Amino acid sequence: MPSEPAVKIVVPDDFPPALTGSVAEAPLQKLGQVRVFTERGADQEQTLIERIGDAEVALNIRAHARFTDRVLAACPKLRLISIWGAGTDNVDLAACKTRGVTVTNTPGVNAHALAEHTVALMLAVTRKIPAMDRDVRAGQWPRGLLTQLEGRTLGLIGLGAIGSRVAVLARPFGMRMLASTFGPDKGRAAALGAQHVPVEQLLRESDIVSLHLRLSADTQGYLGKERLALMKPTAFLINTARGGLVDKQALIDALRDKRLAGAALDVFHEEPIPPGDPLLALPELVLTPHNGGMTREVIDGGVLRAVENIQLFLDGRTRDVVVAPPVR
Repeated sequence: MPSEPAVKIVVPDDFPPALTGSVAEAPLQKLGQVRVFTERGADQEQTLIERIGDAEVALNIRAHARFTDRVLAACPKLRLISIWGAGTDNVDLAACKTRGVTVTNTPGVNAHALAEHTVALMLAVTRKIPAMDRDVRAGQWPRGLLTQLEGRTLGLIGLGAIGSRVAVLARPFGMRMLASTFGPDKGRAAALGAQHVPVEQLLRESDIVSLHLRLSADTQGYLGKERLALMKPTAFLINTARGGLVDKQALIDALRDKRLAGAALDVFHEEPIPPGDPLLALPELVLTPHNGGMTREVIDGGVLRAVENIQLFLDGRTRDVVVAPPVR
């Protein structure tokens, strides 16, 4: 009796490589006929369509690969999108539901690593570490005043796995902590030693504001011109969540007009940042290339979990479901 053909699995966006060379690579290869693309290009819709082709499963590594309704329509055999990471804003979930495409993710796997990166950015921007490093290498000896975290107020917008971990890491610095959540707080802030307040109060009183919301239609541009105007001119903004949570031009204007002391970003509206982007010309900004969760522990554990989610789906079971499989 002939065996069933191997399921076709594609990784259209392993750029920069995360799956390749990880402990998840070999288990994935055992699940079917696998093709992995490690070149840039999945950020282009037609290229993404060509790479997926007639595959039944897509393992999504990077948020720049956008699974739109047009992509799904052009790839009718696709049955599963297994996402490495918690974010789903690059996937049209409504279209997936309509077209019977299951979506899974890996929530919480990068929480500790990203929380550490958030704290590192707080220190880098308040202590002016990148700027001082550049000046010292250039033969200068800058001696300006720096900002101390102890005694300052940290405002956390969002208390999911990452925001909550940031609160734990920030506590030893002796900071007062405020928190605002998009949904009900349910006592989370108090349990972390923070005070739950409306976001407007948080913005007015915080010396450092750190964003930890998911990007959705409801949170797009969450910090716009009016809300950024509430912040102190001595305050700093940290964003390790999604670029779209902040109105880019409003942030640029606030920094140029000295209505904010500085900001540190690991996420952007366009990634990689194109040459000539105005963000690159702002000395008050500390920029990292959306790699806050790029530790060996996160890559191995997270990508392996995404591969395991494929195995479970193929076995007729599902885990970490964002869009449920169609009822048959």
